[in-house]
Amino acid sequence: MRFPTLLAASMMMAMLSACGGRAADSTLLRESFDSGDMYSRTVDGTPAAACEAARRTLLSQGYAIARADDAGVEGNKNFQTHDDNHEQLVLRISCAPRGEQALVFVSAVQDRYALKKSPTSASVGVGAIGSVSLPFGSNDDSLVRVASSTVQDGEFYGRFFQRLQQYLPAATQVADPALEPAAAPAASPPHGDPVDSGLH
Repeated sequence: MRFPTLLAASMMMAMLSACGGRAADSTLLRESFDSGDMYSRTVDGTPAAACEAARRTLLSQGYAIARADDAGVEGNKNFQTHDDNHEQLVLRISCAPRGEQALVFVSAVQDRYALKKSPTSASVGVGAIGSVSLPFGSNDDSLVRVASSTVQDGEFYGRFFQRLQQYLPAATQVADPALEPAAAPAASPPHGDPVDSGLH
């Protein structure tokens, strides 16, 4: 009698272990925190110059800048994929010092919105009966976010960093005015030539 009991208990434990394994296979546990550099690059220059280059990169691609300073940049761009669907891409960039260089982190979030129609009812007076609500009139439509996910496309981030590198030299001059070439001194009139004072 004890063997069937032990067999049943073993099967129950196996089932619970299997369920626990599936439960452990979650988004949080799949985050490996590996050493890949998809979301970051080390670039030449100061953090201020790197963030200025990032700001110019976003502007060149039609992003609206929501925030920009020496330590971070945030921009967004809207896409109309369908009459009732709308997408927004939000990029957040952080710039930190790394020795004599700058470490740039970037993360893109893709939000999806759907049009939600909310018909507005109108009240119509019906004499002694009172008022009756009828479902006609204007629609109070609104966009509702239906999905949000972090972009995990290495090629997307690679294109961003490639474009950032193109703007980095000019951004470095803006961030450090000492690197700008000195203005040429004004030319003085030749010796012996009178200076026209405008008085005759």
